[in-house]
Amino acid sequence: MKKEVVDAAHKHLKKDPRMKRVLAMLALEKRERPTDPFEALVRSIIYQQLSGKAAGTILGRFLEYFPKRKPTPKAILKLKDAQFRAVGISGQKMEYLRDLAKRFTDGTVVPKKFPKMTDEEIREHLIAVKGIGRWTADMFLMFTLHRPDVLPTGDLGIQKGFQRLFGLKKLPGAKKMETLAKPWAPHRTVASLYLWRIVDAEESDW
Repeated sequence: MKKEVVDAAHKHLKKDPRMKRVLAMLALEKRERPTDPFEALVRSIIYQQLSGKAAGTILGRFLEYFPKRKPTPKAILKLKDAQFRAVGISGQKMEYLRDLAKRFTDGTVVPKKFPKMTDEEIREHLIAVKGIGRWTADMFLMFTLHRPDVLPTGDLGIQKGFQRLFGLKKLPGAKKMETLAKPWAPHRTVASLYLWRIVDAEESDW
């Protein structure tokens, strides 16, 4: 995300007393993510329901199949079942990756259209792919397209961040979070990054 976008978000979020305290105490971590839409979604599918270390190992092995470690839809469609299994990709994820590749080649998913699409339109576009749900679509919007106003209410870390920031007795539902986050719009992506940092921070910080 561009520095000017983050700076604008900081200026706006400081108007909220709770978030102002967070910004004063915590710094954002740098997150290196693929900027190519197809590569980013391949990564997301492989990482589903796995620890970061295990998923990273599998992804690294998988990328060895492709020139310059850059997967393409056509190249994935040429892989045999045994090649997926050899690097630790399950049968279900193999199906997801092939469906993703197919939809990038048949025009179901057209990244060139994304700049003119709303966040919700992109979510609907991506959820048509097997194995991609709203959470994956939200992560794609935040870390690949750098959309500034995404609030991933389905993420457990975000729910815990709200609970801690607002002193809630239980994890909040989507509507509750959307209501609490209204003052942060249109900079809820950066606000969400700080909610994750709240959860990651040591107890002594709070």
